Amino acid sequence: MPAKVDLEKCDGCGTCAEECPVQCITIVEEGGRKYAVVNEEECTDCETCVDACEKGAITVEVAEEG
Repeated sequence: MPAKVDLEKCDGCGTCAEECPVQCITIVEEGGRKYAVVNEEECTDCETCVDACEKGAITVEVAEEG
């Protein structure tokens, strides 16, 4: 499952985008607010962004087997 960004927690600092090994995260600005956006088709579920985010705004859900 691709990484998901909690927009309530994300402050658009860009650390996740800098650390992403496949560069699938971009920082966008909308209405004077910055936040991260994950390209779900390119995300490899490596969780590097999860570890990099000091705000805890990014999660990767584990797919259930079965």
